[in-house]
Amino acid sequence: MPRAILLVMDSVGVGGAIDSDKYFNGSISDSGSNTILNIAKACESGLANEGRTGPLRVPTLQSLGLGNAISLSTGDTAPNIPIVEKGAAYAVAAPVSMGKDTITGHWELAGVPLDRDWHYFPDTDKAFDTELVNLICDLGKLDGILGNCHASGTEILNELGEKHCQSGKPICYTSADSVFQIAAHEEYFGLSRLYDLCHLLAPYLHKMNVGRVIARPFIGNNKSGWSRTINRRDFAMAPPKKVLSEWMQEDGIETLALGKIGDIFSMRGFDRLIKGEDVQLMQALESEIETGSDDSFIFGNFVEFDTLYGHRRDISGYAKALEWFDTEISKIIGKLRKDDFLVLTADHGNDPTWSGSEHTRENVPILMVGASPNKNKKVNFVDVAATVANFMSLPTIGPGKSLL
Repeated sequence: MPRAILLVMDSVGVGGAIDSDKYFNGSISDSGSNTILNIAKACESGLANEGRTGPLRVPTLQSLGLGNAISLSTGDTAPNIPIVEKGAAYAVAAPVSMGKDTITGHWELAGVPLDRDWHYFPDTDKAFDTELVNLICDLGKLDGILGNCHASGTEILNELGEKHCQSGKPICYTSADSVFQIAAHEEYFGLSRLYDLCHLLAPYLHKMNVGRVIARPFIGNNKSGWSRTINRRDFAMAPPKKVLSEWMQEDGIETLALGKIGDIFSMRGFDRLIKGEDVQLMQALESEIETGSDDSFIFGNFVEFDTLYGHRRDISGYAKALEWFDTEISKIIGKLRKDDFLVLTADHGNDPTWSGSEHTRENVPILMVGASPNKNKKVNFVDVAATVANFMSLPTIGPGKSLL
């Protein structure tokens, strides 16, 4: 019996989105951004030698056609990621929905493109109006909030962490994505209290067409420093239509969400959920590959490329994470069963060499193990869902077309 494994390498884009000039990081457009290509160039030039050295080394991804995908997307050749002449099953997917955020990318990969944009909070002195601030205070029985601005999640902890612990007021902020984020100390504020506040607030913001309310728990103090914990939770708007995991579940196929996938889809269509840091998720994936049941579907997200390195514009860290992932995915491939189908892709870009600190509008690679694609190499995000469904002998629900 077949198994399908769909893994999202969060933010691992390959450039070339046709509308990238219409998306910005600050005043700089995303045109020319290319996460993998620009990391490889930086490594080749000796600009990514913190914690690692030398050219970018991703032999497994290269053998699957990563270099081919970059070339197909932009016409460029990435240093040390040569094109594979034979045997690679690859394609390049273009986004068609308007957002370049997590939810938009994942929903589209799962077969549901969006025909409207999200609500975004203005990058002004007060990002949230008085009515919304009062609502938060009423729901959480609070005297006020801190932040009320666009911010980097790590920088705002350094700025307001101590004041938060002293005042008990949560740190509320947003970004260029359609998100409302609440950071609170796990001990001084309480983890369950933070979750409760986000849970109560989410329905109001979803009515405003805000994609996610994100609980951002942290620990530490001014002396030792502040650090976010693995207990992040996303309270996302539910998809407007049935997604790939629901197609699977309704056909009796066992479904597993790895990482933040469960949150992104509001657990729709999933029987089980495993969360953790990327290292823990890779260990869980290896265990599932070895012992999991046939006729099942695993949908996973490895988020740390994006959260730890892309947004922080940490080229060395991103390169090191890619090299780690390459080594680990080689082990996974070696343990696949005869009838397994593995798809590696991404949800957007986040070029760490680029201006700003937000996602970049990019095409993404589709790298496949266990099936032979047709000759259509340039496709859309929604075609990923159609391809996985086709492999599992399910009809496609939605606009996607199978690559098989």
